[in-house]
Amino acid sequence: MSDDHSHLSRRFFIGSAAAAGLGAPGLAQAATPQIVNPVVPQRADPQILKHVDGYYYFMATVPEYDRLVIRRSKTLGGLTAAEEVVVWRRPTEGKMGGYIWAPELHHFQGQWRLYFGAGDKGEPFRVRTYVISTAEANPLTAKWNAPVQVQMPWDTFNLDASLFEHKGVTYMIWAQKEPGIDTNSNLYIAPLATATTFARTPVRLTIPTYDWETVKYKVAEGPAVLIRNGRVFLTYSASATDHNYCLGLLTAKDDADLMDPAAWTKSPVPVFVSSETNNIWGPGHNGFTVDGNGRDVIVYHARDYKEIKGNSLFDPNRHTRIQYFRYRKDGTPDFGEPVKVGPHKR
Repeated sequence: MSDDHSHLSRRFFIGSAAAAGLGAPGLAQAATPQIVNPVVPQRADPQILKHVDGYYYFMATVPEYDRLVIRRSKTLGGLTAAEEVVVWRRPTEGKMGGYIWAPELHHFQGQWRLYFGAGDKGEPFRVRTYVISTAEANPLTAKWNAPVQVQMPWDTFNLDASLFEHKGVTYMIWAQKEPGIDTNSNLYIAPLATATTFARTPVRLTIPTYDWETVKYKVAEGPAVLIRNGRVFLTYSASATDHNYCLGLLTAKDDADLMDPAAWTKSPVPVFVSSETNNIWGPGHNGFTVDGNGRDVIVYHARDYKEIKGNSLFDPNRHTRIQYFRYRKDGTPDFGEPVKVGPHKR
């Protein structure tokens, strides 16, 4: 596996859950900033990419929906205070002048690639997927090439592109509205040939049909991949972006043909939902990474209150959170419930 492929996604980490330690536990804890939730306030659709340079790179949607920002830190807890750098702003007119959503940073084919959804000026919901690229080592200071649109199967609403590598193949997964299907978005997968083109015809993985996937809107979006225990787990977000927002799960064997929809099994119930006990609402648009000791964490956004005035898309308080999770005896992930605001330990 190449260095590029081994650190591809906010939503992807592959390998042993037990990485090398950081030294004596007491020293490691003393030197490492604590994870305190929310880790980054008013940042939605979060991605944390652990790269081979030793940095965690953080991407997210800003509430103004107008720019792409990156911050980085040597630790997860350090992301809270890390400097945030604007690497691209939407134009004032025309293409990409609308809503800017769900950026993701990847290193693919020797370059940094930053994927994002962008609407047009005057048609802000006409969202399509674009990518900017650079061959420079530091994405925070790099000069980025102009955006290029990803060649999706239809010229329809699409967003939330994420990359992951499996058995030497780099796949893209994303959400899109398919002509002839009465949903807001479904999930699709295809192997990449280049940063903007596919090596095979994309296939649909799932359509939102369950009650918990179709509250107010029929949504399957924000796909995230975790490869563990002989399986490929694909989480996704469902329903409206208020307190009904939640995570679903698709599962395939790790030796299956991931391009075969029949290889995937869908959970009939959500796997991560709002917590009335901890007062955390609408958890979703998640990703995965590991801490400095190789322990798995889930990254997601949620609000600290249930009731929202007006359109939930324009409520700015979807905050980025990080928490540890465990595995059941059968090897499937158990995310538990969203943890309360404050310091977080495993």
